[in-house]
Amino acid sequence: MFTTAFLDLPALDAAAGEVLLPGSKSISNRVLLLSALSLGTTTVYDLLASDDTRVMLDGLRQIGCEVEESGSTVRITGLGGRKPVSPCSLFMGNAGTAMRPLTAALALLGGEFELSGVPRMHERPIGDLVDALRQLGCHIDYLGNPGYPPLRIAHSNGVPALALNQPIQVRGDVSSQFLTALLMALPLVATQTAVHIEVVGELISKPYIAITLQLLARFGIQVHHDNWQRFTIPAGSQYQSPGSIYVEADASSASYFIALGAIASSAEASNSIKIQGVGLDSIQGDIRFVEAAQAMGAKVTGGPNWLEVQRGAWPLKAIDLDCNHIPDAAMTLAVMALYATGTTTLRNIASWRVKETDRIAAMANELRKLGATVQEGADYIQITPPASTEHWKAASIHTYDDHRVAMCFSLATFNPAQLPVRIEDPKCVAKTFPDYFEAFLGTAVLPAQRIPVICIDGPTASGKGTVAAEVAKRLGYHFLDSGAMYRITAYAALQAGLVIDAAHETAIAQLAKSLPVRFDGGRVYLGNEDVTDAIRTEEAGMNASRVSALPSVRTALVDLQHGFQRLPGLVADGRDMGTVIFPDAPLKVFLTASAACRAERRYKQLISKGFQANIEDLRADLEARDARDSSRSVAPLKPAQDALVLDNSTLTIEQAVNQVMNWWLERQPFAAPAQG
Repeated sequence: MFTTAFLDLPALDAAAGEVLLPGSKSISNRVLLLSALSLGTTTVYDLLASDDTRVMLDGLRQIGCEVEESGSTVRITGLGGRKPVSPCSLFMGNAGTAMRPLTAALALLGGEFELSGVPRMHERPIGDLVDALRQLGCHIDYLGNPGYPPLRIAHSNGVPALALNQPIQVRGDVSSQFLTALLMALPLVATQTAVHIEVVGELISKPYIAITLQLLARFGIQVHHDNWQRFTIPAGSQYQSPGSIYVEADASSASYFIALGAIASSAEASNSIKIQGVGLDSIQGDIRFVEAAQAMGAKVTGGPNWLEVQRGAWPLKAIDLDCNHIPDAAMTLAVMALYATGTTTLRNIASWRVKETDRIAAMANELRKLGATVQEGADYIQITPPASTEHWKAASIHTYDDHRVAMCFSLATFNPAQLPVRIEDPKCVAKTFPDYFEAFLGTAVLPAQRIPVICIDGPTASGKGTVAAEVAKRLGYHFLDSGAMYRITAYAALQAGLVIDAAHETAIAQLAKSLPVRFDGGRVYLGNEDVTDAIRTEEAGMNASRVSALPSVRTALVDLQHGFQRLPGLVADGRDMGTVIFPDAPLKVFLTASAACRAERRYKQLISKGFQANIEDLRADLEARDARDSSRSVAPLKPAQDALVLDNSTLTIEQAVNQVMNWWLERQPFAAPAQG
């Protein structure tokens, strides 16, 4: 997961490949709570790992459920009629699928609880659910603004006498989560008599209620409904664990890749987007996004657990659609509209206003940044794409701590103007799809020469490796320590029983072509082996010098280094990154420092590791090495003609990093760069 302040995505050409989706958030949190309320132990497979499921799992532990986690498999031993641990304060983050159902369940289990969340959660309405619970006789107090969390459930003396003889009324036109919460909680008290719920007004998001009803059935509760307006929970209800249950992949998350196939793939089967984990027979209402995408021109085929998408009509066709059945996935249509001929209108989306952010306002704001003409109303949004290629704009997309905003706007990278897109706060996707951007970029097709590279060259001990690694971390880019490549090659050759000499040059070059090298968290890996310490010895340095003298090995390593140029970008440090390896890099920095300064740094480094050293000898060695490196006939140490020289003699690491970052941001087309 990208945890950077922002993620700069270059303009992309096409996409193809296969994507495995994470589990559905809606199903995951429903299953977790139902397991917690049941008698017995439930093994949940393929659970979504996200912020929302984390707060639910933490909450269930707090109230006394036994929870065992092993990767995407979770075992929950439910309360099964036992009282929850109380008093208890529960933090629900920004997870509506945890806050609303837990509020209802705890109100009917008995005990004293406080439920709170992040500031945005305290702006998301819960009053209609509280009103319904108060109808029953529950004692619930608002701790802040009436109608909104945080809440206190004041049942320290147990659940009060409940009024179950009359239907419980709840509004259906704000959020379907209120009805879902009641449907999951009321079986706890429907032991002697049937309990009825009546929906006041239009019920929005019926497919999400259908998910709830299907899952209730899996846990032994058969709820009947009359035209989605009256629901009956039968007398004698008791939750019973199904033993095990699988979480279907998230159909809402599928929408981004369905759109990707419609926008960025070709009509050739080899260039399609294949989605694994959810198919045409999904129980999730958002699978009907397929129909909307087809209406816009996408070619979609599928089976029980997979979908395959290709571009059909191009440009896409504008649509006018009632989106009540796909409220979350419909956001993706708003970005697809950028690639359509004409004006797209998405209607009946009032629920967007009370989600993680005001999604209608958010989508309108960010679409306008890209050059679209947008009109919004209380329950609709209307998008007209930029009038021509010249009307597209490079945009820094504010994501409002909303995972769906971030994921939607990744699709803007396929704009015809070939402009980059900045996604601010990319880590917000952790709510439902932590590895979204890795999956998205894994399908992207782009010539390597268009992937951005920052080169940081300089002499030994100038600090270039430290600075380059930190710049890569801030940008979320890949990192290449070219100096380590020769050390690793020498290490791998010796491990393979090869002598480092001219007689074995061909064999070492062949080995070097496919070395499985990666840099991660300041460590260096050869395959799964951590070789960081092994390649930093004096002997390893001498072996690296011998390897570097073999011409065919140097050629092989050039190719290997080029392989590090992967999306979203690369920061490479060395002595010839800007002059030889990546001569077309948009930013080249030559980091230097005085020999005296570098000798002092090397001296402190060696002393800290327990080695003896003489600072004058180190300085003499560095000066001699500089002379050799600068005068060698192949790839001599020198700044590239267009390099920016940075004297690092008196700078802190942070100062040097900030300077490189500022130079990089100055080269980006975004009006208001974000840095953190």
